[in-house]
Amino acid sequence: MVTMDKNIKEKLLLIVITLVSLIVLIFLAVFSRLFLQSRDMNLEHRIEDIRDVLLFVRGNYVDEEKVKLDILAEGALKGILDALDDPYSAYLTEEEMMDMEETTTGSFGGVGLYILEGEKGVEVARPIPGTPAYKAGINAGDIIISIEGETTVDLGIDDVVGRLKGEPGTPVKLTILRGESTVFDVTVVRAMIELPTVKKAMMPDHIGYMQILQFTPHTLERVEEAISFFRGNNYSALVVDVRSNPGGLLSSVVDVADLFFPAGSIIVSTKSRNPLENEVYKAEKAAMVDESIPIVVLIDKYSASAAEILTGAFRDYDRAYIIGEKSYGKGSVQQVRYIGDGGFRLTVAKYYTPQNVSIDGIGIEPDKTIEEEKLSDREEKSLEALLEDDKIAEFVREFPVPTETQIDSFISTLKREGVVLRERYVRGLIRKELNRTLNDPPVYDLDFDLVLQEAVSYIKSL
Repeated sequence: MVTMDKNIKEKLLLIVITLVSLIVLIFLAVFSRLFLQSRDMNLEHRIEDIRDVLLFVRGNYVDEEKVKLDILAEGALKGILDALDDPYSAYLTEEEMMDMEETTTGSFGGVGLYILEGEKGVEVARPIPGTPAYKAGINAGDIIISIEGETTVDLGIDDVVGRLKGEPGTPVKLTILRGESTVFDVTVVRAMIELPTVKKAMMPDHIGYMQILQFTPHTLERVEEAISFFRGNNYSALVVDVRSNPGGLLSSVVDVADLFFPAGSIIVSTKSRNPLENEVYKAEKAAMVDESIPIVVLIDKYSASAAEILTGAFRDYDRAYIIGEKSYGKGSVQQVRYIGDGGFRLTVAKYYTPQNVSIDGIGIEPDKTIEEEKLSDREEKSLEALLEDDKIAEFVREFPVPTETQIDSFISTLKREGVVLRERYVRGLIRKELNRTLNDPPVYDLDFDLVLQEAVSYIKSL
């Protein structure tokens, strides 16, 4: 009987436990559904509030011109994204979406000119080599007087850019002023313009130099071309320059990093509230750059996002020596969505380097910090006056290929006039202005680039 009583008690206890468990599960299920319904109802109430305010403003605001539906809707969308207090999440107008698309795709229909606002009008900063404008003989320093017979005098830079862009294969007639009085017409046939993403050159002592300007769908192909070029020139070391590189596509930088690390190496990982955004990106192919090639990476305070992903991988695997300034510290990933003609950009994840380090808001410290010496207050005022008077540009216009004697004489004149800038700085300004007037300027400048000089010294020390 004792044994039987014990069995009954055990069965009763099991039944009670089962019933309690079922009750708890039912309670949780009901509570979760009620909680979700409550959240949904709260969301619906807030949406109704927004709708009510929108309708009241539209029907009652005193100035009817300001209450057009598109204007109010755009303002509401901006407000939602501004409320996040995130500099990388924002509502984007149609023009801003087009600009972003050009940046991320790296191409657009146009003639291939960098332009700026000059003293005499819209001035050609330089043509992009290989583009229709370059082949048509348009030079740096040329002034665009008119486009299709319409004067550019009253047009802003954005308006001129808009008129130069267009469907590939369509012609556009430009009237050009060259020098003081040479005026001529040139018809340029638009083509698909690829924004330069990589510049390459061989430096002395078999050192390859590669500057990555941004990460677009074209960057991988251009980096591969650069590495093949270095191989063909028997390079023994490599400088990768990502200074002032604002970033670009995550997929692009992962593909580029794949060229430097063995298959299976983690390049970057992303973490988000949405599990679908959590991803680990790894190198998938054999590295194109041999492990025996020493690498130096150049960064500055404008190196951001994808540029920091590449630099972080180099740092975490101790694959490169990093020189320059601490990087920007943008360690987040954005998605872009279309809404009508516009859209929005939203931060959806943060990225982490191979050693699981987030650099968001922190940046990457170089192994050796090299910065241009800051100007004093007196030097800043001298520089401001020098640029306002346009004396550097005037000197270059007068002496397109200046001799050392002419440069020395110009610097002496500036000193007599009270300019207190150090000589090396003035010479650097002259060099930049000279390069700006060239259709195909030098890729690097070992004379005035202190960070690049340090990179070469480091490589030689090896």
